[in-house]
Amino acid sequence: MIPLWFKVFIISMLPISELRGSIPFGIANSMPLWHVWIISIIGNMIPVPFILLFLQPIEKFFRRWKIFDYVIDKIFDYTRRKTRKSIERWETLSLILFVAIPLPVTGAWTGSLAAYLFGLDFKKSLICIFFGIILASFIVTIAIMEGIKLFGG
Repeated sequence: MIPLWFKVFIISMLPISELRGSIPFGIANSMPLWHVWIISIIGNMIPVPFILLFLQPIEKFFRRWKIFDYVIDKIFDYTRRKTRKSIERWETLSLILFVAIPLPVTGAWTGSLAAYLFGLDFKKSLICIFFGIILASFIVTIAIMEGIKLFGG
């Protein structure tokens, strides 16, 4: 049998659910709130340095083919052209808030991809994503706890 803490940990590492899924799962399964919170933050943070480090070799691998090289150039050009000025001015706050918003396609995985696409510094990206994860964990926990109060759970 898989321990509950390990399930919470794995859910927090997954790209779609992240801690937005692991915190409600842990709370719903009567795991102590502080355990859920800490395990979810750690689990959500673990993939981040690997994503940031391995996107460049993956990009280089795919750029060997003209079609992928063309598509990657288009993605980078479009992304940087649309948001360059706001990112340059607000890169730290933008990345933190992007990761903190507890909605689908925001979070640590997508924040890591965004940091890579914009060419942000590795250490700065790690710190910003970590603070975004912390904020997201507070938002999700408060929303879950208020929902429990509201619906009498």
